[in-house]
Order: sequence, then C-alpha cells, then structure tokens
Amino acid sequence: MSKKSILITGCSSGIGYDTAHYLHKNGYKVYASARDSKDVERLRAEGLDAYLLDVTNAQNIKEVLDLIIKDQGELFALFNNAGFGQPGALEDIRTSVLKEQFETNFFGLHELTYQTLKIMRAQGYGRIIQHSSVLGIISLRFRGAYNASKYAIEGLCDTLRLELMGTNIYVSTINTGPIKSDFRKNATKMFKKNVDFTSSIYKSEYEAELLERKESKDSDFFTKQSDEVIKNIVHILKSKIPKPRYYNTQATYILGGFKRVLPTKVLDMILRKI
Repeated sequence: MSKKSILITGCSSGIGYDTAHYLHKNGYKVYASARDSKDVERLRAEGLDAYLLDVTNAQNIKEVLDLIIKDQGELFALFNNAGFGQPGALEDIRTSVLKEQFETNFFGLHELTYQTLKIMRAQGYGRIIQHSSVLGIISLRFRGAYNASKYAIEGLCDTLRLELMGTNIYVSTINTGPIKSDFRKNATKMFKKNVDFTSSIYKSEYEAELLERKESKDSDFFTKQSDEVIKNIVHILKSKIPKPRYYNTQATYILGGFKRVLPTKVLDMILRKI
C-alpha cells in the first residue's frame, strides 16, 4: 500500500474542502466528493480526485466506492463529513423537514458507513471518522433538528465501536464546535426556506439571533479555523489505535465539560443564554 487512501464527503467548502487539500498535499490518496457537479469540477481543476456523491442515494454510493476500489484496490479511511444545519424552533419544524435533516446527516452517513464496512471487513483494516458536533453533546435552542441528527450519530458510533472491537477497523467520532466556514450561511438559507418565521411566536428572537447576529458574525473568540479539525483527522490516520472521540475547539471542551459535571437545571440555564 503506497499511500493511505481516504474518501471525504462534503468537500464543496469548509472542513471537507480544507481537509481534502491538506491531506492531498501531505501524501495521502484523497477521494474528495460533493453533491454539486460544479463543485466536483472545481475540485478536479484544483488537482483532486473528485466524485459526484449524494449520500442520500445508495446506488450513487455503491458506484463511487466501486470506482475507488477499481482505482486504488483498497480504502483505508472514510471521513463522513457531509451535512447541513436546519435551524428553527421544533414547534416550527415540520416532520418532513426533520426527515430531510436526517436523510443527509444521519441516514446518508449510515448508508456510506454500511457499504464501506463491507470493503474494510474484506481487507481486514480501516478507519471510519464520523463528524458529529458539540451539538451531539449538548443542545441549543432553535437547533433541535440538527441537535437530534447529531445525537443520533453519537448513538450509532458508540454502538458501532462495540461491534467492531477486536477488529482492525476503528471508529472515531469528532465533536466540532464553531469553525469558520459557510455552515452558518447555508443554515440561514435552510431556515428561510423551511420555516415560516414571520408568523412564528419566536419571530423577534429569530430576527435577532438567527437572521441578524448569526448572519453578520463570521468569527469570534470561539470560532476557529479548520486546522483545529484537520490535526485530529491526521492523528486518526497515523495512529495504530486512534482514540474513539476527538474534541475540536475550546467551545466543545467547555460545554462538554459542563455536561459531565453540572446538574441538568444549571446546564439548561447556561445553554439558554447562548
């Protein structure tokens, strides 16, 4: 095996994009993927092996994995990074919208993991990196759909680790806090698309917290660059036995610590102010 190979989903921007380029420049065989053909063309023009991949399409997943195995003969690692945020109070989120959130963030992640595990079982090794969030540990108001999808990933990963014990296939969950990317901008688009905020009881709070402050704020003390995540991805790829969980950013360490030590009522009071 000349180069360690990795398939990364959600490479159109942000963490996926930066991770793909970093690993490519540092000797890894990177298969970058995105669900928009224009993004795939751009990634290829930048020198990456890139594939059109919609994680909600099982046949598309199979086709991409088949191409990778034909090209490389194996797949060392999968980074399940694709996902999006759907803001809005739960009483403003239709069930169909919640299902859409889960189709990409959870069911798509599982389908790609499910198909990749067949490859890794056959070859006898592998790394599966699942991108959760600080919001898979704690919950924030107006993030219920996203919170739920990330909490579901936590349960899936905790179970999968137990089922893979004794193999040379390792599952690592990464819990990421705020990273400078297009995530907030794209989440705002989904909010405007799927939430009737003008007639909501939360209209004034939406305008202050989601539409004004969140749209205009592209960085603060807690918002970090994607290298906060990349260093942990590299550790997973290089380690003989990677850790089961990696925290990214101070926000994750702080809020994750609060979750472990504070009574629920006290934690709720703190989270209500964020």
